[in-house]
Amino acid sequence: MVAVSGSVVAAHDVDLGFAQSGRITGVYAPVGAHVGAGTLLAQTENGDLRATLAQKKAALQSQQAKLASLKSGTRPEELAVSRATVASDEAALEQAKAGVVNAIRTAYTQSDDAIHNKVDQFFNDPRSGLPKLSFSTGAQAEITLANDRAAMEALLSEWQKHVSGLSAASDLPPSQAEAQTNLARISTFLSDTNAVLNNTTSSSVSQATIAGYITDVATARANLNTASGALTTAISTQSAAITLLDRDKKSLALKLAGTTADDIAEQEALVAAAAAEVESAQAQLSKTIITAPFTGTITRMDAKVGEITSPTEPHISMISDGLFQIDCYIPEVEIANLAVGNAATTTLDAYGAETFFRAKIVAIDPAETEVGGVSTYKTTLQFLAPDPRIRQGMTASVVITTREIEGALVVPQGEVFQKNGHAMIQLLRAGTPEDVVVQTGASSSVGNVQIISGLQDGDTVILNPDTSL
Repeated sequence: MVAVSGSVVAAHDVDLGFAQSGRITGVYAPVGAHVGAGTLLAQTENGDLRATLAQKKAALQSQQAKLASLKSGTRPEELAVSRATVASDEAALEQAKAGVVNAIRTAYTQSDDAIHNKVDQFFNDPRSGLPKLSFSTGAQAEITLANDRAAMEALLSEWQKHVSGLSAASDLPPSQAEAQTNLARISTFLSDTNAVLNNTTSSSVSQATIAGYITDVATARANLNTASGALTTAISTQSAAITLLDRDKKSLALKLAGTTADDIAEQEALVAAAAAEVESAQAQLSKTIITAPFTGTITRMDAKVGEITSPTEPHISMISDGLFQIDCYIPEVEIANLAVGNAATTTLDAYGAETFFRAKIVAIDPAETEVGGVSTYKTTLQFLAPDPRIRQGMTASVVITTREIEGALVVPQGEVFQKNGHAMIQLLRAGTPEDVVVQTGASSSVGNVQIISGLQDGDTVILNPDTSL
């Protein structure tokens, strides 16, 4: 037997803290609370991280659904839906093209009104090759504006030819570009005209008349801006319709062609990537929460709502529900006699030497630990049964049984002495001390030794013998 002392410890105990700094928003378990593994104990602000995790999970589900769809193949009803979508896209594109045609025609109409109705009221012979302002201003300004007016006539004439035959079936991009260019040129002409009018102080026409011209030109410019915006919108709508139709046609073609192994492999890779995103988001969220790593009892709770945490500071301690253990350190002279599974009898200082608890060795450290200058080996024993009286930190006295011998005869080691090269015990026979040679066997660290031979039933052993006799 080997006798040692040790301390009672929980099978598992742990100090818990947050992995990153943050403001604590919830504490959910007081000291003494019994919690299950995975129970949320405390958390810091993490609303944004939870939202991110939810988004990542939704993205993963979407990719998983696509993979399942690829593996199951395209159903007839899905093909019908795709064909209907393409037909709808084609109708939308035709409508968008019609919208572009209408926008071009409106742009031409507004341009024609701007020149022939708004501007021509202060030009003489405006549609001839030599138009002339109906009032006097700077000589160069009159020449420039007259030349520009002639150019506008040629522009409108050519544009009208193109617009008259325009339809949704026409090649629209050239007509779109022409309309945008013409609107820009006419807008520039109106801007120049407005500048001339604003600087005119002619004696041949009243200022009220000039003011009326300025108002009409401003109206024309506003109408052109509106027409230009409508044309831009119509072109954008047409482009979007073309893109949508192209996408849906490709989707229908893929469904008609069926799923290939490469398609499935590619989608599986997307699922794996989405799963990795979920794991990453979960890892970030886990840094803001503390959960119980095992079932047990909270022994310390320092976390407080509103407190700013530090990643180096533990806030919560807990112990497991497993059987309590005893940690003790066995001197190297005894360690060879021990093995995992050896039984032991334990007493706890708190309950006295008459209250016994059964235990057994469950682990022996292979590496030494120096205690008080002596090489020892940490040995862990586990109580064989739960007992509410056992508490962490109690001092335990342990007697480990290293070997069991049925019916062994033992005496205190101090009663065996050496004489003439023999192990001897002193007996009392007929009232006289007598030295008897004995054969010893196993011994224990509690001070007993086995006597294999040399003693008989009824022999009286003299304690503290006088070995000089």
